[in-house]
Amino acid sequence: MQLSEMILVSLDDHLVEPPETFADVAPSLKDVAPRIVERNGAEFWMYEDRVLPNIANNAVVGRPPEEFGFEPTAYSQLREATYNPDKRVEDMNADGVCTSTCYPSAVGPSGQLFADAKDKKAALGLLEYYNDWLIDSWCASNPGRFIPLAIVPLWDVELAAKEARRVARKGARTISLHDNFAAKGMPSIHTGYWDPLLKVMEDESLVISAHIGTGNQAPHASPETPIDAWISTMPMSIAIAAADWLFSPVFKKFPNLRIALAEGGVGWVPYLLERIEFTYNHHRAWTHSDFGGKTPSEVFFTHFITCFISDDFGMKNIDSLNPDMTCWECDYPHSDSVWPKSPEALWESVKHLDKETIDKISHLNTIREFRFDPREILGGRENCTVGALRDKAKHVDTRLIAGRGGFDPKAGAEPRPVTSADVQKLFTSAL
Repeated sequence: MQLSEMILVSLDDHLVEPPETFADVAPSLKDVAPRIVERNGAEFWMYEDRVLPNIANNAVVGRPPEEFGFEPTAYSQLREATYNPDKRVEDMNADGVCTSTCYPSAVGPSGQLFADAKDKKAALGLLEYYNDWLIDSWCASNPGRFIPLAIVPLWDVELAAKEARRVARKGARTISLHDNFAAKGMPSIHTGYWDPLLKVMEDESLVISAHIGTGNQAPHASPETPIDAWISTMPMSIAIAAADWLFSPVFKKFPNLRIALAEGGVGWVPYLLERIEFTYNHHRAWTHSDFGGKTPSEVFFTHFITCFISDDFGMKNIDSLNPDMTCWECDYPHSDSVWPKSPEALWESVKHLDKETIDKISHLNTIREFRFDPREILGGRENCTVGALRDKAKHVDTRLIAGRGGFDPKAGAEPRPVTSADVQKLFTSAL
């Protein structure tokens, strides 16, 4: 198998909501919908009495690495493909990516903006509108190129279940949920509170998409710690949620439910499972853990979908993972994305594997679990490969562009390692 013959289906990417996202809301919601406001040359979303300073949340694709630490503060500072689905497809073609799963940005990857709203009646209408926009506008703009993802009103489980069923009928394949509800002040997955939603998701074959940082926040060791330490350990922070879901009663109640650990990587999974197996065998006499006659690893490999950008260690130890539930992701347009060299990065990790395993990881596992096959929509495998897509994108300019502007948290400071405190300013003081 050659690099150009791979098909890439990404389990995790992000969109930046364009300024006109809420332009077509019902007249009754016009005055309360999120809107773009400009101040001192910066653009930001405003919703109710909240100012959301980060329109793009690290959408630094197309910048040189020296500017990965900048936070864009205006649409003019962004690559257009971050917020324009037609341009996004061009960038996907240039990167050899066939299909993408796009998480929200401004409203939160799992819709926390609406969950925090004061006016819940209006928030419900806006959330429903957002899902319609995401499915009918963004995803439908280019059939076969985007896997439809949706959010639900997390402040009311019955409303959430109703919305999950509604979007499933519209074509949604996955619902983005917090990796840890309790971290957001909501009932935990151990209480049974979420069962009505999870029942609908199982009935409709909707995958739970649990993105890092949606509940549990990756901890900063200290304000002075070099940010490299946080970046290095951030993907593994979802291990806490993974263990929480694994030891919960969810998968005994809903044996056909699946959960995707988005942006989590895979190299750490074998040790986590080794530790969990030890804990189960060594401690269950007093902890009373019960996996219904199965081992923890068997439950994990049945229900958990993992994904990675490039993970040499994980792919060298694929026998300690489940090659049928391991998937690839791009993470466009964030700083961890290696666009436009995603195929090259993935190939370095998987080229020692047989074609069957490469196909599973690069696209077949995601196609199966998300019930979305771009080959059927785009006219066959030959139209979906890295080589075929790049042939269509020879006009796309992928050169890195410096000097786009944005908020630099350490502007004017002496050259020194960037710290956690510096980067935290990006998300609090970008204006």
